[in-house]
Amino acid sequence: MTTPSAEGPGPEPAPPDAGPDTATATSTDAGAGAGADPDGGEAAEEHRPAPAGTTANLVVALVITAVGVAGAAGSWSLGLGSAAAPSAGTWPFLTSIAITCLGVALGALARRTDDAEALSPATWRIAAGVATMVGFVALISVIGFEIPSLLLALVWLRFLGRESWRLSIATSFGIVAAFYAIFVGALAIPIPHLL
Repeated sequence: MTTPSAEGPGPEPAPPDAGPDTATATSTDAGAGAGADPDGGEAAEEHRPAPAGTTANLVVALVITAVGVAGAAGSWSLGLGSAAAPSAGTWPFLTSIAITCLGVALGALARRTDDAEALSPATWRIAAGVATMVGFVALISVIGFEIPSLLLALVWLRFLGRESWRLSIATSFGIVAAFYAIFVGALAIPIPHLL
């Protein structure tokens, strides 16, 4: 047994032949660390949004199925061609049929699926991203790809990605310049453009 030094109480090193108290403390510390997930898995589970219910799963399945059916109808109007000579609507039609089948499968599994998340603020950011893509597609054939691409990149970086104004503006101009140099200048792809 050691006695406190004259300099005052302080932490004493454990002797090499420490008894069971030291072993218990060490194993308790190790046990506390062993149960915790080093990647923060438990914390992630606590902050995960609530799962969407059966109704939400059915609504999503119906929307996906409707998109697939609408795509198939539009593709049909373009003409399907044949396997030897596919037409403009062949691949969009096949893709739309696959989307329709996936929507039907999601509807059939709506009650058993719990990996979909309920609506949260992040959901609206995704919806905003999709809406800007729709606007991009609508504008590209009217005014060319430069301005819609610049606006799309700026909105995604600044408002959805929350980057600084300087980085968002510089990166947006850089993306448009790179696309123009590659697709219009080097490859001469006939896409709508202003310059």
